[in-house]
Amino acid sequence: MTEDIKRQLSAWAATYHCADFIQHDPVQFPHRYVQKQDIEVSGLLTAIMSFGNRKQILKKADELHALMGTSPYKYVLSRQWESDFPSTDGNSFYRMLSYADFYSYFKRLHTAYSRFDSLEEALLVHSGTPMEKLCAFLDVSPKSPQKKLNMFLRWMIRRGSEVDFGIWQSFDCRELVIPLDTHVCRVACALGLTETETFSLKNARQITAALAEVFPDDPCFGDFALFGYGVNHK
Repeated sequence: MTEDIKRQLSAWAATYHCADFIQHDPVQFPHRYVQKQDIEVSGLLTAIMSFGNRKQILKKADELHALMGTSPYKYVLSRQWESDFPSTDGNSFYRMLSYADFYSYFKRLHTAYSRFDSLEEALLVHSGTPMEKLCAFLDVSPKSPQKKLNMFLRWMIRRGSEVDFGIWQSFDCRELVIPLDTHVCRVACALGLTETETFSLKNARQITAALAEVFPDDPCFGDFALFGYGVNHK
């Protein structure tokens, strides 16, 4: 990687990593809360919904949060979700995510919070990287790029950020993998950080490794450079 590209990535990251980023991004929803458990629940479910048209993501996430009310954590413990999201309802809540899918997510969260003080603590029983732990918790494949889950992990783990929360102390920023989406792939490929725009875990790791050359202690700081520039220069 050339010094010019390193300087460009640093400049873009500094430009887009700011509080103004929040109001246009799904991360605005967990920012409604201050309690750790509320941020975890809101963050995970919002991240899971973060695909497709941005306006629709924000609209449906707002609808979900209206149901959860002032405390997503208390909503989980109350089991009100059993009525709001019946386990047998295959109708769509958001795109291919059905009401039954959300029932499953809430059930996993209820089980976790019934045993542990936080979702962070619940993940520690699983082995592997943060992404592998979260995949095990949700029973999904750790071999795909898992853009939405890696975004959630960035929110929870990155410290000293106006955007991310940094409330999970058990993990290190250097263990994060960049959330791979269209904008990140396109810009990373154009800069020569990767040779392909393929949506694969291998490619996500390759881009993360390239960003570590610029931000060695916090590679996913580079997410703001690639995504921020990409979404603003389509």
